[in-house]
Amino acid sequence: MGAFAVGLLLARTRFGRLADRQGRKIVLMIGTSVAMLAPVGYVFASSIPVLIGLRMFHGLSIAAFTTAYTAFVVDVSPVKNRGEVIGYMTLTQPVGVAVGPALGSFVQSELGHIPTFTIAASFGLLATLGMTLIQNPEPNGAIAPQDKTQNTAQNPPSLQKETSIWQRLLSPEVATPAMVMLAIGLVFGTLITYIPLFFKSTGRILIPGLFYTAAAIASFCSRFWVGKRSDRYGRGIFISISLVGYLVSMVMLAVVNTVPLILLSGFVEGLAAGLLFPGVIALMSDRIAAHERGQMFALTLMGFDCGIALAGPVLGGIADSMGYRILFAIAAGLVVIAMAIFASRSNPTLRQSLDFALGRSPDLYARPVPESVATKTAI
Repeated sequence: MGAFAVGLLLARTRFGRLADRQGRKIVLMIGTSVAMLAPVGYVFASSIPVLIGLRMFHGLSIAAFTTAYTAFVVDVSPVKNRGEVIGYMTLTQPVGVAVGPALGSFVQSELGHIPTFTIAASFGLLATLGMTLIQNPEPNGAIAPQDKTQNTAQNPPSLQKETSIWQRLLSPEVATPAMVMLAIGLVFGTLITYIPLFFKSTGRILIPGLFYTAAAIASFCSRFWVGKRSDRYGRGIFISISLVGYLVSMVMLAVVNTVPLILLSGFVEGLAAGLLFPGVIALMSDRIAAHERGQMFALTLMGFDCGIALAGPVLGGIADSMGYRILFAIAAGLVVIAMAIFASRSNPTLRQSLDFALGRSPDLYARPVPESVATKTAI
């Protein structure tokens, strides 16, 4: 499981750069092709080292596809409705999370490993065939050459010059969302790693899948709702609400004892996730130029990837020595840190950041868009 994250982390920024230079389609096809081939390899894996290598290879699928998919959807989204389109785009993720594990578990228990891997490879094949039908889009939100000079004075200083990808990561308009995603990645990694063990330790008959199903249902509902409203009220308020939701969920897991309340904490976590991911993607799409979307989305999502990868080894000792409820309390503390970072660093000054986080002012790091581009319809 850790090897998958290693492959993902090593490749994501490279695929982001490739998507910007060679177009989204080639990276999308790399992602779906790996998703098709890796399950076939599992059928023939005969040792742990081989399996680890295959898992690292499989991680390339998520690194490539999610990075290019996000950039592609932003490219074809009308600027005025960008949040709405991104919200609809991300509806696919909770559906897959809800259906995939249940389908895989059923096939594996009834038919065995080889049919399970064969079906997984078939889904990868269907996705690859689907990718052959798309074309690289002309990005909506791109500033034409004649507009770049006109808007230079309005752009944040960090956007007025060419910088390396790592310098851009340290710029405040990119660093703050990345740090928030790192903290939430640690929280999410804690959930996916330790919820099954926590349920087992309680001695109650509670299937961990029910927790994830409740979260997936809530995530689907909130993603369907949030996009259009973020276009109207701004990204900041919905990211703030999502962080409050994560905090409530972690506190509930740390203190509640009844099954309904534990499942409710999963539902609240799903609501928070459904608000956070579309909100952060829309926020970044407002702030970055079309020619660097792949790289910047990769950097931001890499914060979340790192959090998931670090959660197990970093927090595992705490779970062993102090128990799972203390672990969830620590996760709540991580959310508080994320809230403090977002409320204080999401815009140039503390006051401006707090106003943006509360939905009382626009994002001052957002790039200006010419009227001709703002009114452009989706491809």
